Amino acid sequence: MADSASLQFVSPYAFEAMQKVDVARLAALSDPELRLLLPCLVRMALCAPADQSNAWAQDKKLILRLLSGVEAVNSIVALLSVDFHALEQDARKEQQLRHKAGGSNGESILVSQLQHGLTLEFEHSDPLRRLRLALSELLAIMNKVADSNGEFFLKSSELFESPVYLEEVADVLCILQAELPSLLPIIEVAEALLHVRNGEWFLCLLVANVPDSFNEVCRGLIKNGERQDEESVGGRRRTEALRQLCQMNPSQALNIRAMVVEECHLPGLGVALTLDYKPDTADEAVSPLVSYVSGLLLGTNGKVRTWFSMFIRNGQQRKRESSSVLWQMRRQLLLELVAILPRSRSTHVPNDSDMDSESSSGYSGLREEHVVKASALLRLYCALMGIAGLRPTDEEAEQLLQLMTSRPPATPAGVRFVSLSFCKLLAFPTLVSTPEQEQLMVMWLSWMIKEEEYFESAAGVSASFGEMLLLVAMYFHSNQLSAIIELVCSTLGMKIAIKPSSLSKMKTIFTQEIFTEQVVTAHAVRVAVTNNLSANITGFLPIHCIYQLLRSRAFTKHKVSIKDWIFRQLCETTTPLHTQLLPLIDVYINSILTPASKTNPEATNQPITEQEILNVFQSLSGGDGGKVRSQYTITTQLLILYYILSYEEALLANTKTLALMQKKPKSYSPALMDQIPIKHLIRQAQGLQQELGGLHSALLRLLATNYPHLCMVEDWISEEEVTGTLPLLRKMLLTSSSCKYSQTQLREAFQNVLSGGPRLLRILEHLTLLSAGDLIPYAEALTASMGLLLEDGVSRRILQTVNKLWMVLNTVMPRKLWVMTVNALQPTVKLLRQQRYTQNDLMVDPLIVLRSDPRVFRCPPLMDITLHMLNGYLLASKAYLNAHLKETAEFERQAQTVSNLGLSGQPDTPEVTREELKNALLAAQDSAAVQILLEVCLPSPQEELQLGGGGGADSLLRSVQSAPGIPMRKQVGDEVAGRGSQRECEAEGGLLSDLREVQCLICCLLHQMFIADPNIAKLVHFQGYPQPLLPLTVAGIPSMHICLDFIPELLAQPQLEKQIFAIQLLSHLCTQYALPKSLSVARLAISVMGTLLTVLTRTKRYAFFMPTLPCLVSFCKAFPPLFDDVMSLLVQVGQVSAADVTTKARDIDPLIARLQYLREKPQEIPLSESKLSLPKRSAEELGGADPDVQMCYQIEATFMDIISSSTQAL
Repeated sequence: MADSASLQFVSPYAFEAMQKVDVARLAALSDPELRLLLPCLVRMALCAPADQSNAWAQDKKLILRLLSGVEAVNSIVALLSVDFHALEQDARKEQQLRHKAGGSNGESILVSQLQHGLTLEFEHSDPLRRLRLALSELLAIMNKVADSNGEFFLKSSELFESPVYLEEVADVLCILQAELPSLLPIIEVAEALLHVRNGEWFLCLLVANVPDSFNEVCRGLIKNGERQDEESVGGRRRTEALRQLCQMNPSQALNIRAMVVEECHLPGLGVALTLDYKPDTADEAVSPLVSYVSGLLLGTNGKVRTWFSMFIRNGQQRKRESSSVLWQMRRQLLLELVAILPRSRSTHVPNDSDMDSESSSGYSGLREEHVVKASALLRLYCALMGIAGLRPTDEEAEQLLQLMTSRPPATPAGVRFVSLSFCKLLAFPTLVSTPEQEQLMVMWLSWMIKEEEYFESAAGVSASFGEMLLLVAMYFHSNQLSAIIELVCSTLGMKIAIKPSSLSKMKTIFTQEIFTEQVVTAHAVRVAVTNNLSANITGFLPIHCIYQLLRSRAFTKHKVSIKDWIFRQLCETTTPLHTQLLPLIDVYINSILTPASKTNPEATNQPITEQEILNVFQSLSGGDGGKVRSQYTITTQLLILYYILSYEEALLANTKTLALMQKKPKSYSPALMDQIPIKHLIRQAQGLQQELGGLHSALLRLLATNYPHLCMVEDWISEEEVTGTLPLLRKMLLTSSSCKYSQTQLREAFQNVLSGGPRLLRILEHLTLLSAGDLIPYAEALTASMGLLLEDGVSRRILQTVNKLWMVLNTVMPRKLWVMTVNALQPTVKLLRQQRYTQNDLMVDPLIVLRSDPRVFRCPPLMDITLHMLNGYLLASKAYLNAHLKETAEFERQAQTVSNLGLSGQPDTPEVTREELKNALLAAQDSAAVQILLEVCLPSPQEELQLGGGGGADSLLRSVQSAPGIPMRKQVGDEVAGRGSQRECEAEGGLLSDLREVQCLICCLLHQMFIADPNIAKLVHFQGYPQPLLPLTVAGIPSMHICLDFIPELLAQPQLEKQIFAIQLLSHLCTQYALPKSLSVARLAISVMGTLLTVLTRTKRYAFFMPTLPCLVSFCKAFPPLFDDVMSLLVQVGQVSAADVTTKARDIDPLIARLQYLREKPQEIPLSESKLSLPKRSAEELGGADPDVQMCYQIEATFMDIISSSTQAL
């Protein structure tokens, strides 16, 4: 729009005066400036105001005085004297006429036939005709715009082009729009003015005379604008018009720019407004142009990014023009770039005629105040080249390279600048095109390597560019080009499409000239560890470099020891946990166990030594527990624990591979593992799960695999109790965090437990208020004195409190606590021999736990502890044997393979045999433990006497049957309620109560074992146990119903004792679980008894049926439908027995007849007779009767019991 360059536009000062109606400012305007604003001022002076205040009346007088000396006012007053209503009517008629005629410029209602040209007619016309001429021309342009479908055209109009009458035409235009707003909407008028010459001048005058319409006009022009304004003449004219409007009202320029971005139209306008923008206070850091373009390309709005990138790409395709907004932007950016270059490097200011000059090769540093601006410029050029596809000119590339290879001061911003420069070199290697430029880059990279340590220390940052250099070098050596691209994009903060092939030159420079692999490894070890490494430290750190070098096995290839560096870094960690630590430990363990190549099996890293590990846990494993403050953080201790557990697991997992290479790395000793408070550390990690990331879950996984005895469900439940709300409230009762009793006082109180029980109880109750960690120092004194609690007369409350304290300690130090407890509860003989068991002894033979003082078996609180330890050591033994099998199997198999070379026919079965032996050993262990515990449930002879008169089995059965089920609670005195409680309470020492409680505890444990592995239940019942225990096990172990699955198999065993045990067991199960499955198994048992009747000899028949016949009563009681089958069986057994008796010339026929009668008419037998007469006759006959006679009477007794139970049920 150079055609309007010579015209005078409305100044920002004048526009602001009009906008605010500041009469004083208006009076200060020059005559030419005032002339442009006359239409609005005249209307303002002549029209009736809405504001009737005195202030406006005074202002109006000033305006009239201001206008009185201007000659052009008279013509404008004449224009306002026209009948605008009639004019509007004629205009609308002309619009209708043109619409019917198809928009042709034929007959006009507003203007009759012109005698002369439009300009001469305008000059000679009166005000009304002038208005008609301008209105007709304007409506014609507006109609053409409406019919153009967005295609731009330039209307040649004599009226809008004559420089002589421009001001008069502008007056007419402003008056028309003001008086006929419905006919001439200002937005449509603005669109029409874009299609005539001098349109932007007319538009600015129109808006200046209606200042309130500024935003409306601008938004309308932007909405109707092109997506790419520099692609067309119309777009460029629209951009220039809006640019002139914003120059007239600069305060709204940034708002108009925001509209441009919002609509994604006219990108050139946004850049032009930014170039025109002059902030009140200049920002020394980043220029408005850099901020604006960076925001578009690096913002989160993908639509805006694509729109502006298209503007850059399309702008490059056109021939370079100085008027192009894109080239103006590029020139401004280049000027800003050159302005911050070190003066000794480039003193050249580019111009349009000379864009190719060489800069000096000096190396003065980048000034500190320019570093942030330089970083912003680098990121912007990266975005322009990588996202928008900008192709830099030679001058731009040269100056960019000069900036990137400059040397900033050692500040955090300087470190950031060097990192950005380095990544830009990797992202756009084409910037280095000549050998001189390549040499410049190599020198700069060498400077980076040399100054990296100084920058890190002087800048006070942990993440320096040295780590990035190492990381890129390692990626180049391992050909991980995609990782380099990801690193570059991450550092630059933008996604750039980088072809891996473009990095070939940089790869050659890095791997052959700067960073050979040996240099990389040697340099990496010397890099200092990051102090207090945590997730809060971002950027690329030494740990990233070491991780990549470990993955590529560079340390083992060049025999560089990395163990010390890794250990130091693990010791310099804190929360929140850095995400790279766990992968680092994993890859380090892999490099220890797996050689870098098969040809060199010794090429592995060294593991962390046991002494170094012990130093980390020294304060925790010592006797003072938590009293000594460790120099290592909890993060370090947990990471070392993760390392040890992962190392042991990886060692077992790689056994086969290591055996093939004849390599057996050393495992950490059990003594070391015993000194690490694993459970205490896991408990602390549980409270730091958010800060530790995935470390807590990883440790739990390793524990469940390698230390299942530390992951028992009951332990987790008890921990919840220890850490719950109630213990928290109780701990609030402590006035001081330290305990007022020492370990020595606790030992002395235990020594006087019988005479000084209250004092001991007071100390123990105070200890219950302490946390688990504070209790650790008292663990040894507590466990060592447990044997003293087995004496008679010790208070039950003391025992329960000791049990409670033991369970609390079990949450933090279970393994050490178990060993101390087992040794403390040894029998007196072993204590005198000072025989001490170790953790390894107890894992090899868990049954040692049950070889304690026999008095433990009748002390429920201590028995509870014993059973807890037994369960834990059984689990530990399984894990120990599995690990031992994996550890030795492959090496022994490999040795056997080597020794058997040349031999044929050797069976390849040692592995199967070892596995079977291991399983057999575990099964024997578990079953032996169950059998011992069942034996403990049997009452001693003294207890049988106290239970009520001699018959141990009968009395036990009565005691069990007196209660429907064994109580599963550990409360004192629960057994005292019910029938017979008076005699039980009077029993000496409360042995019955203790026995019942011990039985409850044992049944709970057996239930857990049977549920965990049903094969244990099967094995134990195939082995068998005393028949008097059957009522106890069936009623007290809820999982006994699983025995129904294997009783048919037990009945099929050839041993008569197992068949008898199966039927006795089944009789109790049927009573306890009257299920359809029990009914079917009972039918099978009756059938088996009938079959055995026909095949057993006389002696075996007596041995089988005498104990099993009473079981038929339980069958019938549980399942009445079995009555007929049972009666038939009893008659058959009676007939066989009677036949044997007859051979001895004894008259037994009356018995057989009686049995038949009982079978046919059981309801006719009086209940009193069945109860009274039979026992009397049996007492007379059974004293000296032979087995067959005893059988006969046993059969009759069974008959009577069945009938009795059935009649009672009715």
